[in-house]
Amino acid sequence: MSTAALTLYVDGNCPICMMEVRQLRARDADEKLAFVDIALPSFDPAPLGVSLAALNAQMHAWTAEGECLIGIDALIAAYTLTGRGWLVAPLRVPALRPAARVLYRTFARNRLRVSRWLRVRAAPDCVDGACATKTYGDPRSKP
Repeated sequence: MSTAALTLYVDGNCPICMMEVRQLRARDADEKLAFVDIALPSFDPAPLGVSLAALNAQMHAWTAEGECLIGIDALIAAYTLTGRGWLVAPLRVPALRPAARVLYRTFARNRLRVSRWLRVRAAPDCVDGACATKTYGDPRSKP
């Protein structure tokens, strides 16, 4: 069982995603966040009750209470827990949420292509395309 307030399931093959993980981790002094790399060959999504395809389609996160957050809701929670909620405040505006969800899903579908376009490279902690992520507890078990 995770001791973190929020466990994010991220694509370790995505340079932009891993850049974001490093930034969140750097601001997470109280270790409220945990990260699980869904790109690792050993990762098994079955205990989560969500398919790997769904996890790859949009970021998923689970709170310590067991609530599943998807897409922009996961981002809002992560930024808020690291004291940077103001950066994602526009995502909370009801009138903007539908457009934000569409934009996020479009980015998520094209994240590897966007990484190449922006020339974002994998960090040195990435081996064979998968990046090391800090996890708490057993990453295969549902938080």
